[in-house]
Amino acid sequence: SSSSSSSSSSSSVGIAAASQVNDTNKNSINSNASGQVAKERLSGGCEIGATQVDEQAPQLNRRFFLGFNRVSARRRAREARARRRRQTARTTEEGNAGEQRGQGTIEEGAGEAQKPQNERGLEGTRRISNAGDAEARGGRTWRRASTIQNAIVSIVPFRRLNTRGEYLTNAVLVEEVVEAEAVVAEPLGYFAQKWKTIVCGTCFMFLTMTVVLSVYLVAEKNKEAEDDMTDLPSMQPSPSPSMDPRPTLDILQSRDFIRCGRGEWSKTESEDDLYIKLCRSIAAVVLGDPDKVEEVIVTGSDRFEKLHGGDVDLLLYGDTYTIEREVREKTTGSGFTFSTPYFYDGLTYYGESKFVECAEERKRYDYCSSLRICTYEGSTGLSFLCSYFPSDFIVVGSSLVEMMDMMRSGACNVMAGNKESLLLNIASIDIPSGGDFVMGDRLMTNEPYAVVTRNDDSEFSDIINWVVQALFYGEEKGLTKSSSLCEMYTNSTRSLSDLNFLNAVYCVGNYGEILHGDDNNRGANQINNGTTGMLYAIPFGELQPENDHNYEGISSNSTVLHNMRNNGTLNCGVIDPGGHDSAEVDETLVGMSVDYCRTLAAALFNGNFESINLLRFSANDDDSFLALNNGTIDVISGVKIEKKYDFESSALNGGFHFSTPYYYGNKTEGDNAIYSLATRDANVLLSSFVNCIVLATIYAQKNNIAKKNSVDLPLVSLFGNEFTWALRDAIGYSGSYDQIYEKNFDKGSEEEGRGRNDLNEYGGPQILSFPGLN
Repeated sequence: SSSSSSSSSSSSVGIAAASQVNDTNKNSINSNASGQVAKERLSGGCEIGATQVDEQAPQLNRRFFLGFNRVSARRRAREARARRRRQTARTTEEGNAGEQRGQGTIEEGAGEAQKPQNERGLEGTRRISNAGDAEARGGRTWRRASTIQNAIVSIVPFRRLNTRGEYLTNAVLVEEVVEAEAVVAEPLGYFAQKWKTIVCGTCFMFLTMTVVLSVYLVAEKNKEAEDDMTDLPSMQPSPSPSMDPRPTLDILQSRDFIRCGRGEWSKTESEDDLYIKLCRSIAAVVLGDPDKVEEVIVTGSDRFEKLHGGDVDLLLYGDTYTIEREVREKTTGSGFTFSTPYFYDGLTYYGESKFVECAEERKRYDYCSSLRICTYEGSTGLSFLCSYFPSDFIVVGSSLVEMMDMMRSGACNVMAGNKESLLLNIASIDIPSGGDFVMGDRLMTNEPYAVVTRNDDSEFSDIINWVVQALFYGEEKGLTKSSSLCEMYTNSTRSLSDLNFLNAVYCVGNYGEILHGDDNNRGANQINNGTTGMLYAIPFGELQPENDHNYEGISSNSTVLHNMRNNGTLNCGVIDPGGHDSAEVDETLVGMSVDYCRTLAAALFNGNFESINLLRFSANDDDSFLALNNGTIDVISGVKIEKKYDFESSALNGGFHFSTPYYYGNKTEGDNAIYSLATRDANVLLSSFVNCIVLATIYAQKNNIAKKNSVDLPLVSLFGNEFTWALRDAIGYSGSYDQIYEKNFDKGSEEEGRGRNDLNEYGGPQILSFPGLN
């Protein structure tokens, strides 16, 4: 934009700096008069230019000065076409007017001829405020600034805004030119040209730095949590705030009685009840008095919650020992410790004979369409039924007592439950006249009952386990209840080493004495004399629970399992019973122990059984347990189960956990040893994982699964998604128990019989005590 001087005698023209140069502005102004006319036509009586150096130009349009807020290309093209139309119209009008006015109006016509050129200048400044606005604001015209411009100006002090957030543009008088108009563009600074890019880049840089810093801090926090975490599953809830942090043995001795959780239904037998006698046996060992017990009634739905919350010290409810409950029980999210099973049972049916047959045959059509099976919440029977029957054939109660009530009321015609429990309670059912009610002949599942304790106190759990072993030992050795030998502690506060485990027998009775029922009809609950198989597959439970997401990340939060997986090597100690130094193994017990090491490696490392470091140890010393305790090895294979290794001692500085036995010594040759894999008590999840792999070889044998069809093994998510194929990988290397046994022992030994190292298929005797109680 430009303006001429306000003086009529002046011939100079003030030239203002602009951001764009219009072709029209390059034309010369030939006379003072034409310049004055242009000024009047542009301003309409309002000064729009600058007459002094650095003077503010109120009417200068900022759009053409800095290029901000330009209109769209489409609108500019539309306005250009409009200007051409107006110019054509003016040219035609001026030509007609010139013919009428004649020569006397030449000067005025010349001024009109100049109009199109000045109109273009006027269009370039079409957003200029009128004179009234200029006068109202002190002779200056202000333009409203945008929010972004306000922010920029607050940082960069080269533009001045008034109190209303408006900016005032400046025009600079460059020079006076005679008979020519020159337009000099003032170059913009780098920031003025690139301010949007710079602001956006700065914001992006700060955002990126924030995200990177956040990711780093989260990673560091997770790393610290991994370093500090224990070997327990991440989903295990924290102990109740009311829980006493002292060892359970100290708590019981201070309280001077023990709280046993049991079902209300078992009270019908009073003191003859197996569960009451077991509780009294434990009190006799721990407190020196079998009467120091408190019975706490629990239900099928709340028993584990009460144990976890500390309302009871142990459960004697007839709970089935499963790997799932050992790792993570459903209702609490916590794992629990189970003793050696004190009673072996199985799910069976009781009810109207024709419907019991329907249930056993899994038939659901014809008259069997009326089949309704009662069970109760929290039982393993419910899981079994849900696997084989639609929901409309199942009626679920909250407890065993309610299940009995539903049977009496006719809500169902068959009950599903553990055989022992049904035998104890069917007498209370009023059988309708003419009804043909029978107990089923088949055991549909394995149901080993065990005493349940919390898994945060391995010492107390070991005490409970050895009380059960003492009851077995008493019957094996012919020890019976004796008031003269029952030791009543004068001081109830005793250390672990001073506990008298045989007090369970002398004060209450041996296993046969406390077990109700006919001694000739005990089935699996008889002492095994070494002539029949004892390989028994403890149930897995639900290896892939419905809420599978709850198990994600368990293995990654287990220090030992996670580190072993990352290190890529299993350090496995192998016990040589003969104490030989030879590194070679043959078809012997040592070879079988090595195979179990490799089977465990296959389960850990996606089938790679060679990811293992084997170390040989003698059976004549404790070097293997010292190596296990200090972390030199992760597991010992071929170790004998003995009481002295189960508890923490000053020499070994830690207790140890033994898996399900995989080999029993030959009793006929005087070998009563029981061999298993050992881990540290502190490694709770690893201990359960090792136990699960040993059980998998027995499970495969029971279900006719070998190497070639190892994919028939169930998937398992209990230990985390990275170990989903653990059982399949293990059996894919080793095969079933029979395949391991036959690989390492002479075929001729089959003719002599394998004794206890055979599958207990037909409910044969399963009771046998561990050595160490003599």
